[in-house]
Amino acid sequence: MISTLMICFREGVEALLIVAIALMYLRRTGREFLVPAIHAGWAVAIAGSVALGFVLARIGQMTPFAEGLLALAAAVLVISCTSHMLRMGRKMKGVIDAKLDAASSKASVAAYSAVFLFILLMVGREGVETATMIASLAAASDLRHLALGGLIGFSFAGVLAWAWTRYGRRIDLSLFFRVTAVFMVLFSIQLTIYAFHEFAEARSIPFIDNEYWHDATEEFAEGTIGQWLSYSLLVVPVAFLVYSWITKRISASSAPPRVEQRS
Repeated sequence: MISTLMICFREGVEALLIVAIALMYLRRTGREFLVPAIHAGWAVAIAGSVALGFVLARIGQMTPFAEGLLALAAAVLVISCTSHMLRMGRKMKGVIDAKLDAASSKASVAAYSAVFLFILLMVGREGVETATMIASLAAASDLRHLALGGLIGFSFAGVLAWAWTRYGRRIDLSLFFRVTAVFMVLFSIQLTIYAFHEFAEARSIPFIDNEYWHDATEEFAEGTIGQWLSYSLLVVPVAFLVYSWITKRISASSAPPRVEQRS
């Protein structure tokens, strides 16, 4: 449940921030008539992502090889998502504003379609990644726990997105993306171990003793060590956040006082 919570929180924040920034931009530029296009875009994207996740999770008893492929694909998506967010975190607002400006400058029907497609693709991208990551956990997890973790994580993301529209620059998104990047790296390691474990079970890895490596990675993939690795997905990012906060406070307290110059 913790893994699902963090995935939906992380991906939900990016998706909902896109929506929040787009809404702020259209209202600030007097284009409120395009707001329904934004709501339609994110609604269709989320509905499609939920349907995709349900299909992937309920395909049936997947073979170990298929589970390994899904876990490996999810690990690649995690790394690419983390790289993308660390690269885009600081300039996300400017990029979205520029694309929306180009889209909303078209004629009425074309503008509606352009804004709708922009939000659909931007939010849908996050939704597809989320659905794939969560589906990789479905084989070894209770679907009720996955659903609860996803609901809680997405709700937290909604609160953060609302706070962004209300308080704007007071939210340190740079720190947020760095903290959650720690989680995503750990999660990608967990997924890679699980993928290797399933490939070994399917005896599909050439040049090694698959049975030996399947048994050797059992504790890491599905045993006690794997459970502690799951706990670290929450503990390590929180510890990093606390460390960053303490470091920032120490730097602020040790900085020399500013001297006002009088003219």
